[in-house]
Amino acid sequence: MSDETVTPMMAQYLEIKAQNQGAILFYRMGDFYEMFFDDARLAAEALDIALTKRGTHLGEPIAMCGVPVHAAEGYLLALIRKGFRVAIAEQMEDPAEAKKRGSKSVVQRAVVRLVTPGTLTEDSLLEARRHNYLAAFAEVRDEGALAWCDISTGELRVMPCPVVRLPPELARLAPREVLLAEGSGLAALVEEAGAALTTLARASFDSTGAEKRLCALFHLATLEGLGTFTRAEVAAMGALIDYLDLTQRGKLPLLRPPVREAVGGAMQIDAATRRNLEITQGLSGGREGSLLAAVDRTVTAPGARLLERRLSSPSCDLALIRARLEALRFVLEQGSLRTDLREALRRVPDMDRALSRLALDRAGPRDMAAIRTGLTQAGAIAALMPGDAPPVLADAGAALTGHDALTGLLDRALVAEPPLLARDGGFIAPGFDAELDETRRLRDEGRAVIAGMQADFITQTGIQSLKIKHNNVLGYFIETTATHAERMKAPPLSETFIHRQTTAGQVRFTTLRLSELETRILNAGNHALEIEKRHFVALRRAVLDQAGPVGAAARGLAEIDLCAALADLAASEDWAEPRIDLSRAFHVTGGRHPVVERALRRTGTPFVANDCALTGADTPAIWLLTGPNMAGKSTFLRQNALIALLAQAGSYVPATSAHIGLVSQLFSRVGASDDLARGRSTFMVEMVETAAILNQADDRALVILDEIGRGTATYDGLSIAWATLEHLHDVNRCRALFATHYHEMTALAGKLPGVENATVTVREWDGEVIFLHEVKKGAADRSYGVQVARLAGLPAAVIERAKTVLEALESGERQGGARQKALIDDLPLFRAAPPPAPRPVIRESAVEERLKHVLPDDLTPIEALKLVYELKGLSGA
Repeated sequence: MSDETVTPMMAQYLEIKAQNQGAILFYRMGDFYEMFFDDARLAAEALDIALTKRGTHLGEPIAMCGVPVHAAEGYLLALIRKGFRVAIAEQMEDPAEAKKRGSKSVVQRAVVRLVTPGTLTEDSLLEARRHNYLAAFAEVRDEGALAWCDISTGELRVMPCPVVRLPPELARLAPREVLLAEGSGLAALVEEAGAALTTLARASFDSTGAEKRLCALFHLATLEGLGTFTRAEVAAMGALIDYLDLTQRGKLPLLRPPVREAVGGAMQIDAATRRNLEITQGLSGGREGSLLAAVDRTVTAPGARLLERRLSSPSCDLALIRARLEALRFVLEQGSLRTDLREALRRVPDMDRALSRLALDRAGPRDMAAIRTGLTQAGAIAALMPGDAPPVLADAGAALTGHDALTGLLDRALVAEPPLLARDGGFIAPGFDAELDETRRLRDEGRAVIAGMQADFITQTGIQSLKIKHNNVLGYFIETTATHAERMKAPPLSETFIHRQTTAGQVRFTTLRLSELETRILNAGNHALEIEKRHFVALRRAVLDQAGPVGAAARGLAEIDLCAALADLAASEDWAEPRIDLSRAFHVTGGRHPVVERALRRTGTPFVANDCALTGADTPAIWLLTGPNMAGKSTFLRQNALIALLAQAGSYVPATSAHIGLVSQLFSRVGASDDLARGRSTFMVEMVETAAILNQADDRALVILDEIGRGTATYDGLSIAWATLEHLHDVNRCRALFATHYHEMTALAGKLPGVENATVTVREWDGEVIFLHEVKKGAADRSYGVQVARLAGLPAAVIERAKTVLEALESGERQGGARQKALIDDLPLFRAAPPPAPRPVIRESAVEERLKHVLPDDLTPIEALKLVYELKGLSGA
């Protein structure tokens, strides 16, 4: 088939598709988005919808599938989650306009938006309580920078970031999509972070062009008004703007001026540590089981997102941490204020995301109602704030006032419960616009209006039988009998009433007033909708003119919500205010693991609290922790790391008391897992993570290490663990908790001044091991591995054999190396104990069978004597 035979519609489709390679094209056709060719095959499989055929192209059937426009968001979400991008091509004119150009004319269509993982704004496509970041990494003359934004909230941030810092920063932000320049060679780092990768031409990262884009976006002549940025930072931000311009088709989101994050301003936490500590995600990948899930008491979506940010990036600014703790203490001490604030906050909608959708012209009346409700509640919350509130709360409260004019406008303009979409109409309140009210009256009460006009005409003419009627030919008309017609045709009535038709016995008239009313009634529905749309545009502009103050109010509400939530958590869970300073102290009394404690509470089991005191002003402070598996070593390690994290996030901590010197870096090597996709064994993963710690930890770091070296031969593992502990002590000189099963290492406490032994206590009772979960100074005397194996359900034969081997090995060790070697040579270590011989089946004798039915208490002396003779006979004696 030649190109000339391609239908106009298909020619248009192919042209649009050629301009949007790499994306599934949603091609609007009436009430459906249609997909064709390979797009249809991919979408049908991904969405589990029917794949059909429609016509032919170049001699082949055209594969086709489609989704309803009204349900498109659900399908978009499914495609985005499966890694697809979607280009949305809308009809840009009414089909009637296309028909005027000729029968073969095609409705004009154009892509209005490219939907990608990092550019979502719809509530149905987003997680309300999590950010949706789009990030960009740029390098200019060996200088790197990372910029990121959330277009659903308007946040824009940037920071210097050498390539070596890119993986931990991506782990901290967890962006949905990352932009890289073509040929950057960093794709593997992005994929490892679990983000979608998008490569852009290097021109998008050109710092000169980027500066122009940023100045245009923020209406500035120079970037100096925003602050001082490196060329790499400008390039990264410029790439974000360029990509947003591409995907949003010129409708840029309402981004706030960029905030530059200082290097060292937040506690450094690498990806492995975040995974091991389950800070924002549990090991299963969701929120359940994470620290975030355990401590989240926020009642607003912006408050929840702020909590996630604080936990992901604990501050290293001592003054800021103390200010946040001061605000928390203030709310905690005023129980009634906390209750009132949280009750009022529950009615606060997500203004940030509503504002973003308004800026992108993707909003509906409910988004305006959200702004109205949010600002109304902001005023009520501001009224609750005491005059002596500490600076963090006072600053947040100050942003909540001054919105009366906008709130009043929206309150007058909008109904209480507006519809989702502007095209549905009915969202402008009665009394706001007289013309709209009259138009609606015509639309909804046409018959009553006509009846009123008929009464006016009867009064004017004095003809009681006059009627206003309607048919499909004449529309509305006035009808009277022929008897009265002459009067209406004569002056002065003839000046008003215009003759239209005469029938048998009836004469029909019209008037200019009736014709105008007819037109207005027929067009009232469309006219009412047009009036409402005009008001929507005006209200949208009014809101966007106040975008800065509205956004500040939203951030203030989030700060208050987080403060009240953390205060509620501290009050209900009996958490303590930490003392934070610049010392090297780490003293925790009665520390608890918040996630484990929460889980145990469901079973009614109390959590055993423990102290931790890493002392040493000028020396390293390391606890060498021994004790059996299942005793709670890993929990103890993790809980102290989480206590430090919570304290610097500005929260109270799960402890009786806590004194923590500022922690610059948090490192964790806990748990075992392999990385088969990258060809790494469990031991290799462990060594890579340990190497990262030893190469990066400074003297203000807090390091927790669990069972280093257990994945290899005993003496190899012991030597690696020994050398690692020495390096932490001598080179890193940091605070650390080091758990091990190598009891030989306890000797280091006598050799290294900064090392102390600690153990998790257990008790033995009748050969069973009882875990007390208490940590105390000193070293464990045994590992109790065999007892733990019994608890795990190993067969009894295996347990007994393990005891024999253990006793032989321990005896040989006490008697010296030569003796141990002899024992090993004599001991068949791999010989399994033979299974016990089956018990012989013993059949009951006739005597036993007879005795089973005898009841001695019922026997008389004669019967007993007879029974003895009977039994003697049965026994054959």
